[in-house]
Amino acid sequence: MLPYLCLASAMMIVGAYVGFSKLLVAVFPVFLLAWLRFGFAAVAMATWLKRGANEPPLDPRTRKLLFLESFLGNFLFSICMLFGMKHATAISAGIIMAGIPAAVALLSRIFLREQMSVRMIVAIALAVAGVSALALSRGDASDASTSALGTLLLIGAVFCEASYVVIGKRLTGNVSPKRISAIINIWGLALVTPLGVWAALSFDFQAVSVGIWGGLVLYALAASVWTVWLWMTGLKRVPAAKAGIFTVFLPITSALVGVIFLGENFTVVHAMAFAFALAGVVLATWPTNDL
Repeated sequence: MLPYLCLASAMMIVGAYVGFSKLLVAVFPVFLLAWLRFGFAAVAMATWLKRGANEPPLDPRTRKLLFLESFLGNFLFSICMLFGMKHATAISAGIIMAGIPAAVALLSRIFLREQMSVRMIVAIALAVAGVSALALSRGDASDASTSALGTLLLIGAVFCEASYVVIGKRLTGNVSPKRISAIINIWGLALVTPLGVWAALSFDFQAVSVGIWGGLVLYALAASVWTVWLWMTGLKRVPAAKAGIFTVFLPITSALVGVIFLGENFTVVHAMAFAFALAGVVLATWPTNDL
């Protein structure tokens, strides 16, 4: 159960910061926010870069995978998600992110050649259909204002996250979760630094409150440290397609943040959607023989 708890916790933290990121993108330019996130996390994980005693040196293939893991899962995901959240509500983001389990299953079948049982297919269908049912609830008028650009950016974030899961599965066989976390964060910092410095030159840092700075530090630790380590730790023991089911906790938590903290409406349809999504997780992880 420990790997399952790690995967679920990682996606719940991601879902929470996706929701709360609406508060941060209202203060910081997106590129500056991403740069500060990677910078704070790099300091926090400086000691994680060292190779373990039992780890082999990084070969060229592993180095390429680490770069792709950071480029797709850190850099592009952050940009697509943060820009997308400027044009969408937290609940709308949750609806779109419901496609992550299906995207993970598709990519793991194509690139990892993972076979899926009937039980796994049904579990994925429950997870996707459950959270997608949120689309039936449009009680908050602001949901209708989600733009086409915001939708496209969040769809891009879906496939970036799915790529992150699939590539991560390849990496966990050779590199420790801590070192993966530190290396892909350094790559993310390098990729966004030119854009971050450009945004910082015209930004008034003195106008940012202490509370927002505290939120930014928590966001950096959550997004680059805790979630990556928890996810890679769980992914080391779980097939990618099954791990993809746990990404359902991302849209669930994002939607709950929108309802509880950002004033978005919660309806019976939301409750039904969450029940279906959790049923998919239970079905995927129940300790019985696959059908």
